[in-house]
Amino acid sequence: MALVSSDIWSGGIDDLARTVTRDDREAATRAVPSAYDVQFTWDYAKGERPSLTKLYEKAKTSQWNAETDIDWSIGGQIDLARDPSNPLNTLGYTDEGVFGRLSDEQRATMGHAGMAWTLSQFMHGEQGALVCTAKIVESVPWIDAKYYAATQVMDEARHVEVYSRYLREKLEWEFPINVHLRDLLDAVVSDPRWDFTYLGMQIMVEGLALAAFGFQYQLSPDPLLKQITRYVMADEARHVAFGVLSLKEAYTQLSAAEIRERQEFCYDAALRMRDRFLSQEVWEAMDLPVKECSEIMLHNGMQIEFRKVLFSKIVPNLKKLGLLDAGDGWLRARFADLDVLQFEDAEDTGAEYEALQLA
Repeated sequence: MALVSSDIWSGGIDDLARTVTRDDREAATRAVPSAYDVQFTWDYAKGERPSLTKLYEKAKTSQWNAETDIDWSIGGQIDLARDPSNPLNTLGYTDEGVFGRLSDEQRATMGHAGMAWTLSQFMHGEQGALVCTAKIVESVPWIDAKYYAATQVMDEARHVEVYSRYLREKLEWEFPINVHLRDLLDAVVSDPRWDFTYLGMQIMVEGLALAAFGFQYQLSPDPLLKQITRYVMADEARHVAFGVLSLKEAYTQLSAAEIRERQEFCYDAALRMRDRFLSQEVWEAMDLPVKECSEIMLHNGMQIEFRKVLFSKIVPNLKKLGLLDAGDGWLRARFADLDVLQFEDAEDTGAEYEALQLA
């Protein structure tokens, strides 16, 4: 099942430059129709899937408290967000076009806005993960998976909490959800098939987030944000491993046509996630021409490389699931067009989550 028709994605920069509407910004809630089977299982024997049981045990001992384990007294200054020497603030911003006409004050504001926008999208994505994982608890047919997914619901609530507090108290600026991320979350949560929830959230969204968190952890000069990111990464690595372990078993039983549906889903999700990093809402907030700014960001060399790196966790995991090369190699060909196949032999998250766990 494709999320979007190909004619939309061939429509050019106008679609990519879309932002959320005023009604969306002002709405406190968003209702997405969803209908799926709730799966009860009366077999409570734990251990039929040892890898999931191991993840569950690890999750139980890895819970942290955003109020007491994070040192909120350090870092997080707005001045740091506005500092032009902050590498996270200048990623891909050039003197091309409208950017070349900005004053130093406007560039500082752009850095502040860019940081707030990035963390706002992380926060919105974490709420998406919260909702999707609660759905997994209801819809997955295995008790081992229900046990683990229940721990992830708590993880995701904590992630929403910690990013919300940082945005409110440290950056004092919050952005609405990006339209491409919103549409992807709508598609994932509304699909009735339990494995699509796994595939869309655990593999695609969480996989991309894990790569983005790693990038942020390496570059951020803010000790508070680095601490938050380190804690969140430890959780996210388990979450992606959960998706890989669960779907690897499930996908051995699917037909070729069913596998192709999931390949198309992954490709369309990849396009949505790639294009959500054009920062459309930042340009709108600064009263800059959204279409021109999006065009510059779309073709900026540094931004292109950054968007490729975001797939460093997704591609090896899809290869491990068998989706990259299944059938006639349709997904491999599409990912070749996106120029992200260089990551296919990178370490998959199922192998690396132990290294990311907190001491």
